[in-house]
Amino acid sequence: MDTIKLFGMPAQRGRWLLIPLGIVVLLCLGTVYSWSIFRKPLEKLLNIGATESLLPFTVLLVVFALLMPIAGFLIDRFGSRVVTAVGGVVMGVGYILTSFATNEPMLVFAYGLVAGAGIGIAYGVPLAVSAKWFPDKKGIAVGLTVIGFGLSPLITAPLAKNLIDAYGVRQTFTILGIAFSVIVVAIATQLKMPPPEWQPITGSTAPAARITTARTTTEKIWQTQSFYGLWICYTIGTFVGLSAIGISSPVAQEIIKLDSTTAAMTVSLFAIFNGLGRPLFGWVTDRFNPKIAAIAVYAIVLMASILMLNARTGDTFTYILAFALFWLSLGGWLAIAPIATLTLFRSENYAKNYGIVFTAYGVGAFFGTIIAGRIRDIFGSYTYAFYPMAGLALAGTIVAVFFLKRLPAMPEILEEPVARS
Repeated sequence: MDTIKLFGMPAQRGRWLLIPLGIVVLLCLGTVYSWSIFRKPLEKLLNIGATESLLPFTVLLVVFALLMPIAGFLIDRFGSRVVTAVGGVVMGVGYILTSFATNEPMLVFAYGLVAGAGIGIAYGVPLAVSAKWFPDKKGIAVGLTVIGFGLSPLITAPLAKNLIDAYGVRQTFTILGIAFSVIVVAIATQLKMPPPEWQPITGSTAPAARITTARTTTEKIWQTQSFYGLWICYTIGTFVGLSAIGISSPVAQEIIKLDSTTAAMTVSLFAIFNGLGRPLFGWVTDRFNPKIAAIAVYAIVLMASILMLNARTGDTFTYILAFALFWLSLGGWLAIAPIATLTLFRSENYAKNYGIVFTAYGVGAFFGTIIAGRIRDIFGSYTYAFYPMAGLALAGTIVAVFFLKRLPAMPEILEEPVARS
């Protein structure tokens, strides 16, 4: 019988409440995807150009990815509650410092470095908590939890816009910094890992036996070809996805000739697909395997790239369909990568392992947010950015086929079933 309690309920039921709590934490952290709302007011306030206003966002994404591996080790040492709380406070401090920025270097330091560090510290904890409490449903649990990060712009973008209109951009950063710190710290008090021996009850008789594999008990993550395959695939996925996110509105206005208001509305629509991609491909990865899920996402990217290579002025439906698929693919990778880490490597080292894998996000983010813009500057049109996206989708498919392989599992019963009397 399940004697461990969560929120006053048996852990078997109470664990489900950890998912919405994790979603709320990631909704706060995911405000990074609403950066475009702040860019114009900051450009006017600080007298900087579009390239300069994009730099804090790029730096944040890189710092975010670099801090993830360190955060994985911190969870083991200090616990999920402390790490989440510290990350939330650091992010909040970064937002508050941003409100005092008077030039671009200060903006990059406050938002890119400080807020990015806070996000990097806290981001992986809700995923690790869900993964630990749901060894039997890891795909759907992690996929549902991470949906908060993707859907954040639906809530935080209009919230930020209204606050900026009412109080100005400086005060908005202060308000959000304080609010996010309070919310994340409050939720952090409820995030905890299960005891080492805890397993969910399966069927009517016993806890599920835990499974390990011969490979993962004898090799470090970086000693396996699957790690390099997953890292390359994740880099490609985030490169394409973040490139698409960064150029969604400009493409709508320059190629399809939509007005700026309509273009902004389509971006809010795409955020829904970004969010939906996470539970959808979490389920696909869990139901089949990481290789099948990766190939499916690359097929979606290839289809979207071909659509945009043929898009012309007035092809609004083509644009919406293509970019919905691009945003869906990024959401898919943010579920595939953590679940693949659970599937291919030792689950007890998940937080540390996924931190290492997540460095691929930083590489993809850095180059993805820069190269698309450079292609536009060199060739005069964003259309040419879709050629490398299509090529990368094909390359990623090849890597997934040959490298995302798991050696046959060798079951090892670590906990004997206890029959009911």
